[in-house]
Amino acid sequence: MNKLIEFINIFVHLDKYISVATQSMGNWIYILLFVIIFAETGFVVTPFLPGDSLLFVAGTLAGAGLINITALYIALLSASILGDTANYWLGHYIGKKVFQNENSKFFKKEYLEKTREFYVKNGSRSIILARFIPIIRTFAPFVAGIGKMHYRTFITYNIIGAIIWVTLITYAGYFFGGLDIIKRNFHYVTLIIIFVSFIPIMLEYFKHQKNKLTKSQLEHANYKEIIKAVEETEE
Repeated sequence: MNKLIEFINIFVHLDKYISVATQSMGNWIYILLFVIIFAETGFVVTPFLPGDSLLFVAGTLAGAGLINITALYIALLSASILGDTANYWLGHYIGKKVFQNENSKFFKKEYLEKTREFYVKNGSRSIILARFIPIIRTFAPFVAGIGKMHYRTFITYNIIGAIIWVTLITYAGYFFGGLDIIKRNFHYVTLIIIFVSFIPIMLEYFKHQKNKLTKSQLEHANYKEIIKAVEETEE
């Protein structure tokens, strides 16, 4: 019973516990956030990590005065740019090996095919637009690397996309967290944010289950087709 009361107390006063955590971690909080966003954008094996929701929650914490918005923005923006850059070069150097294992649990052909179709539809702008789409966000720079997209083209769209993504979502959270009514009820708002952050994940899961690609569609997820899709974005 005491454990239950303690558990409820933590969630009711979550703002206080977050404040203590950020104070105890000091500048390490920015390094932690950097690592999470870098991993989410930089490695195709970690598309499950939080992206949009983390930017918004971190911005909200900054708006509530728990962390510094400038340091936060620099950490998130640099992580976003460097993450995509690392992902590009991974695709560039090891991309071909991905297709040697037909049963890979990490490099799912379905994700590669959806990303390939995204490139066919949106061209080089995919690097920017993918920032706002879970999973595609993680695979887009990897596919650009596989397709040997010109690095100057990639890095340009990478930087533009990162600035738009981080600025819009982080500062949306920042101004939201800065409202007086939010500051007065921050512990309740935090609970809502945590709950809402799971909604995109659940929607993506159900969408994935409903719209699974057919075997014939997956045949397009091969090395030659992906290179062709990327090359056509630069014509």
